[in-house]
Amino acid sequence: MKLIACKDYKEMSKKAAKEILELVHSEKRCTLGLATGSTPEGVYKALVEDFNKGETSYKQVSSVNLDEYVGLTKDNPNSYHHYMKSNLFQHIDLPENQQLIPNGVANDLEVECREYEKTIAELGGVDLQLLGIGHNGHIGFNEPRTPFSSRTHVVDLAEKTRKANARFFSDITEVPAQAITMGIETIMESKKILLLISGKSKAEALSKLINGPIDESFPASILKNHPNVTIMADEEAMSLLEEEAVGRQHIL
Repeated sequence: MKLIACKDYKEMSKKAAKEILELVHSEKRCTLGLATGSTPEGVYKALVEDFNKGETSYKQVSSVNLDEYVGLTKDNPNSYHHYMKSNLFQHIDLPENQQLIPNGVANDLEVECREYEKTIAELGGVDLQLLGIGHNGHIGFNEPRTPFSSRTHVVDLAEKTRKANARFFSDITEVPAQAITMGIETIMESKKILLLISGKSKAEALSKLINGPIDESFPASILKNHPNVTIMADEEAMSLLEEEAVGRQHIL
């Protein structure tokens, strides 16, 4: 697990975008695992800026998203389909049939989960998976106590997660109670994982990830067992790590 310190959110986003672009340029038919939320927005902005300069084409790239809310249609402004279209897909040349996101309004959600797993396997797996981390350590929508052996599945969202995401809705009552998410084992099968952590509110989560045990009560902890994980974190997110380092020096 490699930790790259970044001055701020902007620098972190640019460095993450550079990692993605290097992969796209070197492996034309790669599969990108994409995430949503506020953390990757700067990355997508940087990718769009690069595309507008004529530097990169995504015509041979496939993308698979981590998750989608259950019950929201693709055109719902709060769906992750809509998020990805607004923040990235409508601005680059990635073919629509190569943009893969779980269908949260599928007639049979269990079948949808199995088909999603099958599609990822047919693509040869994810070459680079972009991740954020929840305050409770969730990755994707894999909440605490999710088995490390989980595959793509329907999950009941924790109240803390719903409250954290309520800022994207007009009211917390509008935040769906369930989502489809890639499972932890599915995520762990990615060839490379890029975890982005930004802001003081995520400092405790980063500290727990680095210093805590591997345990299902903190899903992100399993990333310690992955052979190729890069964490990019800004100064605010790393503030507790710095304080802990100073504390250890004082004890010594």
